[in-house]
Amino acid sequence: MTGHSLMKVLTIAATGILTATTTWVAAADITGPDVASWQHPGGGGINWFAVRAAGHQFAMLKATEGLDYVNPYFVSDSLAMRVAGVARGTYHFARPNLPPEPQAALYATVVLGQNGLLDLPAVLDLEDSAGLPPDALIDWTHRYLNTVQALTGRRPIIYTYPRFWQTAMADTNQFTSYPLWIADYRGNDQPEVPGGWPTWTFWQTTSSGDIPGIGGAVDINVYSGAQGDFGGYANIPFSGSGRGSS
Repeated sequence: MTGHSLMKVLTIAATGILTATTTWVAAADITGPDVASWQHPGGGGINWFAVRAAGHQFAMLKATEGLDYVNPYFVSDSLAMRVAGVARGTYHFARPNLPPEPQAALYATVVLGQNGLLDLPAVLDLEDSAGLPPDALIDWTHRYLNTVQALTGRRPIIYTYPRFWQTAMADTNQFTSYPLWIADYRGNDQPEVPGGWPTWTFWQTTSSGDIPGIGGAVDINVYSGAQGDFGGYANIPFSGSGRGSS
């Protein structure tokens, strides 16, 4: 890349970040999709500028799964999100039949940290018990989260859905210190919150959303404000308000 081209990319990125920052301060609803390779039908790309222009301030991006899967679009989406000014959350899809520490290490290696500009904390996507009984799955989850927090320096987010937590995790309340991203598509005013959590941080409200710039149906999520100012939580510069907890 030439010096001129690099300067152009940096200028575009800075403009996107500053534009996003102005909108975040005034936004009443902080929303965003979560995406994986499924949102690249036929190998097509996502237009992250269109996503941002439609009012979505963040996106959750699948990074890894188990011990040997890396989303082939992770790097390109990460870079394009940065340039467009879309805050990036990244998640690992848990395979509890495999040891947690190497999975955490794979995830942390691929995402190269979650402490940069426009970065949300790491997410553990927990929706498959792999046949483990609750006590073993609870232990697996503690070990994974402890490892990821040590590697990224931020307290991770847990993604799950109510029925899974109530059954596979025996509705344990051992994880209430972690932010909760809950999937609940029943159309209620608030999602069902399992496991003794006092509140939710992100709510996946639908799996059939329609967002400009993304081909096909996509999950849509909303931020509750539980971790404080979104600008602080997502490491957005010049947000003009206090940092949320991490």
